[in-house]
Amino acid sequence: MISTTTEKPEVYQGQFGEFTITPGDRTSVVVYRTALAVAALCFAAGTAAVLWQANNPTVVKSLAILWACFCAALGVSLATIHIYLAPLHRALQIFWAVGCTSAGLVAAISEQPLALAVYTHPMALMGVGFVFVALTGIFFKEAFCFNRLETKLLTFIVPLLLLGHWIGWLPVQSERSLLATWAVLFLIFALRKSIQPIPPDIGDKTVFTYLREQRSKSQQLNLESE
Repeated sequence: MISTTTEKPEVYQGQFGEFTITPGDRTSVVVYRTALAVAALCFAAGTAAVLWQANNPTVVKSLAILWACFCAALGVSLATIHIYLAPLHRALQIFWAVGCTSAGLVAAISEQPLALAVYTHPMALMGVGFVFVALTGIFFKEAFCFNRLETKLLTFIVPLLLLGHWIGWLPVQSERSLLATWAVLFLIFALRKSIQPIPPDIGDKTVFTYLREQRSKSQQLNLESE
């Protein structure tokens, strides 16, 4: 016999009232985590190639494919991540877009493969580095919301490595160590996210509603004052 009753969704108590989590909410979290996992795997594969096959021209050229997959996955994660502050969310997406566009320009005008061009011309990080600014934003958000040790370390390691290479004061061996640590911690972060309960990643939906209402009221007041 087929039951005609439907299971009631679980009700959560938020800061500004009650809310429920829809299948769409859960799907967005799964997509976010899957995209992060793909980005972490691409970054780890690229790191391994750089550390152990840097003198292989074929491997260096293939880094462009890993970079494209990494950027695409990061873009999906930034589209599906739940961040209360809309301006911060939008800023991270803009950083990602600026970094990806800059990487495309560097690849187009340089005679070297993209990875080698960025490595030998650190000033390219002024543009391409914005991709990693967006990634660091995700690490910071996860560290702040979930107190994860690996994301706390990554929030420090990523800018340290990029700025150190840009300025030129990090020894090569230190850069290699930091890059390997970054790749390992990124994989650990993606793995731990895959087994984390879904509701915490969605957050308090009443806060999202409240902030949207406040923005609407502010926009309405601005229109009325004009």
